Amino acid sequence: MCAMQGDVRLHGKTATVYVVSASDDNRPDNGTVVIRPYPRKWETPTMQLVRGVTIRWRAPPGPGAPRCTVTYDIPAVVFSTGGYGVNIFHAITDIIMPLYNTAREYDGRVRLVATNYDRKWITKYRHALSMLSIYPIIDFDTDNEVRCFPSVHVGTESHKELGIDSALSGKGYTMLGFRGLLRSAYSLKREWVTPKNGVRPRLVMVLRRNSRALTNEAEVLAAGTEVGFEVVAAGPEVVRDLAKFAQTVNSCDVLVGVHGAGLSNMVFLPHNDTVVQIVPWGEMKWPAWTSYGEPVAPMGLRYVEQETTAEETTLKYVYPRNHTVFTDPVSLHKQGFNMLWETFLNGQNVTLDVDRFRGVLQQIYRSVTIT
Repeated sequence: MCAMQGDVRLHGKTATVYVVSASDDNRPDNGTVVIRPYPRKWETPTMQLVRGVTIRWRAPPGPGAPRCTVTYDIPAVVFSTGGYGVNIFHAITDIIMPLYNTAREYDGRVRLVATNYDRKWITKYRHALSMLSIYPIIDFDTDNEVRCFPSVHVGTESHKELGIDSALSGKGYTMLGFRGLLRSAYSLKREWVTPKNGVRPRLVMVLRRNSRALTNEAEVLAAGTEVGFEVVAAGPEVVRDLAKFAQTVNSCDVLVGVHGAGLSNMVFLPHNDTVVQIVPWGEMKWPAWTSYGEPVAPMGLRYVEQETTAEETTLKYVYPRNHTVFTDPVSLHKQGFNMLWETFLNGQNVTLDVDRFRGVLQQIYRSVTIT
């Protein structure tokens, strides 16, 4: 990212930022740099989907920058709604959380400027975005104004997936603070979960459809009911309305799902709730932990996981038991992410051992109820 203070001018149609004069004018001679304002710098294919923003400066100041057509006395943050922002994991990890790290300090008095402007995405996440800026988001791609700001950030501050490192932020931001912002944004009523006495605790199960789906979904849902939970089945059609689903998640005491983006909805849970991740077959424990296990404790939540066995994966219908899929899954990991994705993420569904899963739920039920 690049942070500039002084006379900074933005022209969207040419995707150019002009630094006419800077508060710290120890700049080198005339120069340019191109920044793609999206955090996943290590993923070249992803970054190619993000429009580059050219930053130009000249020292000493001279002609070349266009005249201002709109002037502001507040800062601007340039970000992108491109990349992988289509699912909630990447929307939060790559866009909303980095915007929180970068723009929260301005208490709403900041203009957010979006490259790869996606109106549907902005509409879907408008509640969270409105907590970061009280102004409409500027479509940088079609904007022909020359907008002049006293301070501009191109790019946003990202620490790790689904997490904030308060030591890196320098502003004391934490995941608890970020979740507090989401509670306000979506008007969520429950901050803390408390043990239930005479009331059935609620369990929401995020259900997948195209991969890593539960082939015995009905039995798994029934097991939750038998244990004593009020079970909420959340397929794609339920999750689609984010504002409504955030309310649903916040009303629950446990969130369950097979490894995938739907587990990111844990950000809406009350403190001290439980997240249950079903880990697919294929030595996926570490990837599952880094994405949806490690982030849990800093959110003030509890984590439980159940690993899928060779008997529970539908890969057993595709490959013989002496295939490396079963004998040496790590060797497939070493062939690169595409191989891991096609085989263990996109290539299997799960037939959960209901008896084993029932035992996990029984332990959780005892922890959330008063006996």
